Parts: sequence; structure tokens; C-alpha cells
Amino acid sequence: MLLTIDCGNTNTVFSIWDGTDFVATWRTSTEWQRTADQYFVWLSTLMTVKKLDLTISEVIISSTVPRVVFNLRVLCDRYFNCRPLVVGKPECLLPVQPRVDEGTTVGPDRLVNSAGAFDRHGGNLIVVDFGTATTFDVVDDDGAYVGGIIAPGVNTSLEALHMAAAALPHVDVTKPQRVVGTNTVACMQSGIFWGYVGLVKEICARIKAERARDMRVIGTGGLASLFGASDVLFDTIEDDLTMHGLTVIHKYNKDMQ
Repeated sequence: MLLTIDCGNTNTVFSIWDGTDFVATWRTSTEWQRTADQYFVWLSTLMTVKKLDLTISEVIISSTVPRVVFNLRVLCDRYFNCRPLVVGKPECLLPVQPRVDEGTTVGPDRLVNSAGAFDRHGGNLIVVDFGTATTFDVVDDDGAYVGGIIAPGVNTSLEALHMAAAALPHVDVTKPQRVVGTNTVACMQSGIFWGYVGLVKEICARIKAERARDMRVIGTGGLASLFGASDVLFDTIEDDLTMHGLTVIHKYNKDMQ
């Protein structure tokens, strides 16, 4: 079986792919200090609870936190007896190379999202990913990542607001009952919620205008469903887009061997 690992700045997701479906998915906080042994104890326990075969033969990793990759490599070598593919490394081939400024390093999560979205929907896409940062990835007709936008993430913005203004509390991200808040929490929730709805709509509109074409908008990430339910922001929402993209890149590398 294939183990796909998506390591973000806040959380790391492990999914097991049996060649047809994801049979299990687990999430843990991203901590670069976590050792290979700790990863294995955690993962093997969860696999046992789910009564899954512990035989992992292949691994592919996407990580926006470089310091985590070393221990994940040790995990694969020590417990799964395999060398993982790491997106963004020279040995990990991409179906289509990104077309960006020379010398630019594209985040592996953006490459993986582009590959997954193109495989499911073809080209001419905007992928909006709600993570630690809110990213917009532009996918060309042939599936190439050709650039995008990086904005602060929703929770990142809330945390910055709380840290910078001592009188403002922590609040949950939710759709407020009214646009105009009548207390501090409602005011903050409205500002964040409708502010990000406006951000997504405006940026997507400007991307389409700049490229002079209509484009399909794909939402992904933990908060995509919440924001997508409030307005017509996305043509479709896909919670497993990144993990699907990892299987696409893994298959491409196997086919190229």
C-alpha cells in the first residue's frame, strides 16, 4: 500500500491509498522534533485500531516544513524499508513543470494541488486552499502551475488580530447571523468571514480578467466548506485534493521508471 503524507505548517495528514481508494486518513500537529519512532508508534497504533495491514511498501511526501522531512525519511527507511518520494526534490518528477520566474521555488503543496486538480478537472483552473496561508494556484490548460497569490490564512489573521489588540478575544471562525455585529465577538467574526468571502471573490475575478477567460474555481482546505456555503465562491469543493495529487504524482513517477 501507498502512504501519502502532507506536512503543512500547522498539521500533517497521513493517508493510506490501496490503489483505488483512501482506506484511512489521520491528522496530527506538525512538530519537527517528533522522531521516526514516535511517528511509527502513533501510526501503527491507529492502523491496528482500524484493522489495517501494516505493510506499507511505498511513501510519497509533500512538506512545506523542510525540518520535518528528515525524520519522515528515517521512518520510511527504518520501518517500511523504502525510500520515499519527496515532492520538490529532483528525483520526484512532475507531470508538467511549473512555468514561473527562473530561480523561483514553488511550494510542494501548490505543485501537488495543481496536479490533483488537473487530473480531476482538466486545465484552466484556480485552486483556493485554506491553510495556514490562503493560497490561489493558477493551473494552465496543460496542467502547469503558472503562478498565484498568497494571502494570510484565516486563523493566522485571527491570531494576529488577538495578539496585536489586547482587548480583542479569541473567536471561532463561523458565519455570523448578521453582517453588522452588535458585540465584539460578532464584529470580529463578521470582519473575518465576510472579509475572506470578499477576498476570494475579488482575487478570482481579477485572475479571470487578467487571463481573459472563464476559469473553474476549486476550493480545498479545512475551511473551504464553511466559506463555500455562504456564497457562490467555488465550482466544486474537494477536501482530499492534496492527497489525490500525491497519488497522481506517485503514479507518474512509477510509470516513468
